[in-house]
Amino acid sequence: MLDYLGVDGSPALSVEHPGTINTVIGCASCHTAAGHALDAVRFPSGVTQSGLGGNATCYVCHQGRYSGDAVAQAVAEIEEDAVSADLSFINVHYGLAAAVTHGADVRGGYEYAGRDYAGTFAHVPSAQTCLDCHQAHDAEVAAEGCLSCHQGVDDLRAIRMRHADFDGDGSTAGGIHAEIMGLHAQLEAAIRTYAQEVIGTPIAYAPGSFPYFFTDSDGDGQIAEAEAVFPNRYTTWTPRLLKAAYNYQFVALDPGAYTHNPAYALQLLHDSLASLSDRVEIDMDALERR
Repeated sequence: MLDYLGVDGSPALSVEHPGTINTVIGCASCHTAAGHALDAVRFPSGVTQSGLGGNATCYVCHQGRYSGDAVAQAVAEIEEDAVSADLSFINVHYGLAAAVTHGADVRGGYEYAGRDYAGTFAHVPSAQTCLDCHQAHDAEVAAEGCLSCHQGVDDLRAIRMRHADFDGDGSTAGGIHAEIMGLHAQLEAAIRTYAQEVIGTPIAYAPGSFPYFFTDSDGDGQIAEAEAVFPNRYTTWTPRLLKAAYNYQFVALDPGAYTHNPAYALQLLHDSLASLSDRVEIDMDALERR
């Protein structure tokens, strides 16, 4: 981080030397004149967001390492349902709250052609910065500020400002978090169905094991410890599957997406399901998109 800021005398906004493990982030990473002055951050898509103020030092790390553009580049010129040895899973990396918050403005998710996507989610004036909602050093959520407006709930996940039935379960009683999780679960199931029925090689997701998607050798829909090994990583990717899996992981790796930018998360999940529905049976009529 100090290298990136140029505090060590190297050029600013670039990294010249790899950091030693467990020494990259410390007090000086943020509490330097250069850190305080930082006001703009370049995202993996190449888009630079400026006027960030104190958010900037957070955004340097919390933006992911890839964007939907990387997926588009990887699948270019490959037929949508053709297995290609040139494809492998693109993992956006964890802690990508900034990319989710700015949505289509920084193109963090894979955005399907012909669809509109939500840009930066502007919250109320008292909750516009990272530190308005999070403790600076451990990122713990300061829920008191949220609950002063969203009264009558004891769990932030119960808050809902969008009242459509996005996941098609017939209920809008829960918070928007429930809608996102409902669509997310449907996308995981659709990914498995597509891999089995279209590609012919079962796939399953293991959230704690890189690279997360593995060949489901016993077809039980889960990845056992013996299956969650790198040689068993899923390798028979098509463009359609890679796009959907990327968006699945994009939403999975920001557990606060329901607050950071629920509209963008819902749109990515919905459109990934819509794409898969071209080849496998999914009741898209039950799902709402806004």
